[in-house]
Amino acid sequence: MEIVQSMILGFIQGITEFFPVSSTAHLFLVPWFFSWKDQGLPFAVALHVGSLLAILYCFRRELILIVGDFFGGLRSFSFDGRESGKTGIYLIIATLPAVAAGFLFESYASGVFRDPVLVAMFLSGFGLLLYVSDKKTAKSKTLRDMDLVDALFFGVAQAFAILPGASRAGVTITGGLFRNYKREEATRFSFLLAIPIIVAAGIFEIRHFEYAEIFRWSFALGVATSFISALLAIRFLMGYVKTRSFTPFVVYRVVLSIVIIVLYLRF
Repeated sequence: MEIVQSMILGFIQGITEFFPVSSTAHLFLVPWFFSWKDQGLPFAVALHVGSLLAILYCFRRELILIVGDFFGGLRSFSFDGRESGKTGIYLIIATLPAVAAGFLFESYASGVFRDPVLVAMFLSGFGLLLYVSDKKTAKSKTLRDMDLVDALFFGVAQAFAILPGASRAGVTITGGLFRNYKREEATRFSFLLAIPIIVAAGIFEIRHFEYAEIFRWSFALGVATSFISALLAIRFLMGYVKTRSFTPFVVYRVVLSIVIIVLYLRF
């Protein structure tokens, strides 16, 4: 059963990390629903590594351009004509607020914020914000239009992802839509922004790591499942947002929050 649970959690992590529905909430809620034993922080970090590998694979060509242009701009002291290098700078800037939030509020994120009622509130509340941003904004800008204010807006939005239920993908996409970015452009930047924050979180949490865990089958299969499901989620969503809205994800979040409240009050 431990192997089955690990693979289920890996699948859930991979899908929900990039769908705007909150992976943190689902990784907390599924064991809560089924009374599963908590597999620990190292396992949760490892599942995120699986998702990280998926996004590195999907955006490998774009990342090569970003890294090359970034260091090329540093060497020449100019980013003129290096649009991918500018994107690298904005990714760094947009990562800083979330890193600060992690240092300041980590104990709350792993403690008091994990109350089911709060998770339900964050799911529905930030879901409705996603709906408003998707329906009420111009959605005309691309990543080439990004400036410092936009990058900081994405970054501050991402900082709210420390709240279980907010959804890192959800809040960053919401932030991008409120800054009038096209759905696919906001989603692309959200995915790229996942890379430094997952790496930063992994480095921060590695102090809790028990390396013997790596050699357990349940551990390895959870990571592999996270990678595969994340790969499918990224490819699906990048195609989906070109022609369709985020409304189905918002409806799912609201329905899930109602289910959580009902179950909480019942039990």
